[in-house]
Amino acid sequence: MPTGGDTFGSEKWQIMPIVGARYALWEINSSSYFEPVVRYDASFAGDPTKKNISNLQFAPAVNIGLPDRWFITFYPSADIRINLGDPISGQTGRLFLPFDARIGRKLSDDAALSFELGVPIIKDYPIYNIKTQVRLNITY
Repeated sequence: MPTGGDTFGSEKWQIMPIVGARYALWEINSSSYFEPVVRYDASFAGDPTKKNISNLQFAPAVNIGLPDRWFITFYPSADIRINLGDPISGQTGRLFLPFDARIGRKLSDDAALSFELGVPIIKDYPIYNIKTQVRLNITY
């Protein structure tokens, strides 16, 4: 549905199809894998005077299993972005390329605690200055 109002959204409808796959890296160990994800954030309909959203996003995640249930993942979030739509404030180009990594530990078969840090390398399309996340994943 139309997102936000004048302050926090585009007042347009948005859709984000996502494609991903996982490839086990048995050559390293049983908990390592490569998991590329591509998603496309696009706007349609809504207020024709507002900016169009057309944003290609990537997460070429590589997870390396470490001893004692620890792991490190490079590019776990779809933060690599190419803005194909209307420019936003502060934009000088179309690419946002961060260094993005997550380190964590599986606490049990059903729970993991991790910390993610992202910092821009190329910030022609500004998304963030620094990103931190602490996650507690519980599966059931």
